Amino acid sequence: MDGLTEEQARRSLVASRTTLLGLVKHATFVEKIWFDEAVTGRSRAEIGIPARSEESFVLDDGDTIATVQHAHREACEASRRATSSLGLDDILHGHRRGPLPLRWVYLHVLRELAQHCGHADILREQLVNE
Repeated sequence: MDGLTEEQARRSLVASRTTLLGLVKHATFVEKIWFDEAVTGRSRAEIGIPARSEESFVLDDGDTIATVQHAHREACEASRRATSSLGLDDILHGHRRGPLPLRWVYLHVLRELAQHCGHADILREQLVNE
């Protein structure tokens, strides 16, 4: 979102709720699902995140580029702390899908983030070429 205005980051260019700011907010949700819920077993309510993935794209009035980026950085730091003592073959028991090895979780998160980065590239291209 570097170089974009708050309005550009919030602008909806597709039929869904997807915006650049919403994508980063969703990426924070993803971090918390896979590296808090799955590792600790805490509920989404305890973590303070929406119950459904679709809700994680919804922007509040207080969401800004700075606040959403800060929340994402904090979630990533918390993820690193949560997994620092774990091995790739350690099994995580807190996710709704059931027990999963940490290796699978890392690969799943990488795939999801790569997909959303592609969405972000398209949205940014649309914004800067307006």
